Amino acid sequence: MKIALVCPYEMIGHAGGVAQVVEHLQDGLIKKGHIVKIITPRPSKYKGKAPEGYILLGNSANTKLSPGLGTAGTWTFDIDNEEVQKVLKKEKFDVINFHEPWAPILARQILIYSSTAHVGTLHANLSDSVAGKSIFSVFTAYGRAITEKMDLLTAPSSASVELITSKAPDEKLVKNIRYIPNGIDLKRYQTRPSSAIHHPDIKTILFVGRLEGRKGVKYLLKAYHELTMKRSDVQLFIAGQGPDEQKLREYVKEMEIPRVTFLGFISDEDKIYHMHRADLFCAPAHRGEAFGIVLLEAMAALCPTVAGDNSGYESVMKGTGAISLVNPLDTIDFARRLEILLYDEPLRKLWTSWAAKYVKNFDWAPIVDQYEAAYKEAIKLHAAKPKA
Repeated sequence: MKIALVCPYEMIGHAGGVAQVVEHLQDGLIKKGHIVKIITPRPSKYKGKAPEGYILLGNSANTKLSPGLGTAGTWTFDIDNEEVQKVLKKEKFDVINFHEPWAPILARQILIYSSTAHVGTLHANLSDSVAGKSIFSVFTAYGRAITEKMDLLTAPSSASVELITSKAPDEKLVKNIRYIPNGIDLKRYQTRPSSAIHHPDIKTILFVGRLEGRKGVKYLLKAYHELTMKRSDVQLFIAGQGPDEQKLREYVKEMEIPRVTFLGFISDEDKIYHMHRADLFCAPAHRGEAFGIVLLEAMAALCPTVAGDNSGYESVMKGTGAISLVNPLDTIDFARRLEILLYDEPLRKLWTSWAAKYVKNFDWAPIVDQYEAAYKEAIKLHAAKPKA
């Protein structure tokens, strides 16, 4: 097959979650013998040619979304419609996979001119916030027009499609949703760096993520502070950047929370190092998560985890993993869960035994197979449509 993977977000020099999924898909599908091109906007300051395997359409602009949604993103603009038509005519794709097809406006512009099979992959969870629901209301007509041109939809969990199916129920739409989880490079995260040695005297809790409201770092600080009232042999590392960084630093200082280290942005290599060195990983997001790739990364590193009980994380932490889930807003219970999973060795061994087996389901090879099957199904469904 000749496949296009459309990502509305910046991908050149950017390592966002959706972009990583697209990159892994391209790599895996090429290894299976397919021809795969990534279509993505040109970053605003990028002047070079498109990297091999990429097609740049339009330009991207960073946008700060509503505070209620609690995140930022990029929108595509300045798309040359003649260029879109030239690309489609030249490439003759068998199937186009639009990741976050609702994100303005790359997918819509391609769909105007495309007559091939279309797959839409929905990553975001808009159902956990007022702002997300507001965005849905604003873009309902826009989104419906896009969705109607999809032969198949995929999503990593039901959290990604909950708002769509509840607000715009459509039997055909629901019938044509396929759930395909996100994945990780399992071997990479399983491999312990030789220098990643646990501290002999202090237990380490690690957070990695964007420092913004929905990620729940302030709730982690509250629970950790509660824990430090009982335990002096524990420390907290916070890795990441974001709009709340200064407020969080000031909160630590104001509340005199001991042994908190802000690491700032860290590379993937450093993240792997810290996950293997930590005694506990914590992802306290209380809303807005559709899946939880970072949870899989911690599992692969066999780092016991405490995670917020949002719908996206619940879709990942199944079976024994459910003991990781906690309401981040309940400070006392949150602190208790941190303590148990830090110090209860039999429970930690139970968790790591479960994680070692369970995480194998999320290696990229079988996930690429599922996408490949979805593309083939979409091509068949498209061919069976009545011709206009």
